Amino acid sequence: MPSIDHHGAHIRYETFGQGFPILTFAPAGLRSVIDVWSQPSAPINPTTEFSDKFMVIAMDQRNAGGQSRAPITAKDGWDNYTTDHIAVLDHLRIDRCHLYGQCIGGSFILNLLKHHPERVQSAVLAQPIGRVGAMAPGWNANFKGWADTVKDRPDAGEQVLNAFYQNLYAAGFAYCCDRDFVKTIKAPCLVLAGNDEAHPWPISEELSQLIPGSALVKEWKTGPALEQARVKVKAFLTKHTPAR
Repeated sequence: MPSIDHHGAHIRYETFGQGFPILTFAPAGLRSVIDVWSQPSAPINPTTEFSDKFMVIAMDQRNAGGQSRAPITAKDGWDNYTTDHIAVLDHLRIDRCHLYGQCIGGSFILNLLKHHPERVQSAVLAQPIGRVGAMAPGWNANFKGWADTVKDRPDAGEQVLNAFYQNLYAAGFAYCCDRDFVKTIKAPCLVLAGNDEAHPWPISEELSQLIPGSALVKEWKTGPALEQARVKVKAFLTKHTPAR
């Protein structure tokens, strides 16, 4: 499998199809890896849905249990993931691309838009993560599950993991950015609504209201709604693909 190395990180990725590029971020929180795209938790699998017209890029996130690995420090946060994403694009000599992300992928997308808006042609945020209200004590379930996978690493002590957790989740809302930033996004965006604790409906709704020109797909996970969403997402990406 192709991979890159940068700043101490080893990042594995795959490409599917040809055409204008779509960089994708699979669901599963900090255990976001390529294989999750083929699981039931991902109703829309971009590696198969869009690879007939686009070059779809999928990747194992750092330390997610796949083949990507990087040091873990108390200073880590959203920006470390973004440096991986940009490194993959740079390696592939891609100046600009669409983004499709589910779950944690929503925050990956927003952080890319915050730091590198010039690299984003358009974005689809599928059931983005976020928090309504105050932060609960202790680690959330996804972080606990991920922490168990790195418990034998000498660089992943409890103090480091506590700091990492705070860096990721303390801010609330969409975690990686605030509402004032979201109002400034210029890239066309489509939001597929979430409907559970980790992917709250109010977060999806608010993102769709704050991002200028954004639209919200309320039902998209099963049955006819899923088929309609597949068509709508592909049409959205096609509409915003630059003419060659």
